[in-house]
Amino acid sequence: MKLEVLCNVENCTYWAEGNQCAADSIFVVGLHNNDADSVADTACKTFEPRKQ
Repeated sequence: MKLEVLCNVENCTYWAEGNQCAADSIFVVGLHNNDADSVADTACKTFEPRKQ
């Protein structure tokens, strides 16, 4: 099953046209003891800056 993952961080290595994430997998963590109550409490660990 293909899962659509959207991302608007254009300077990420995995960003693709149409705000698509082209990573093989996504790793999201909670910022406070692995618990999250809102989007602000999470972070994408898959992010890698695009090489220029």
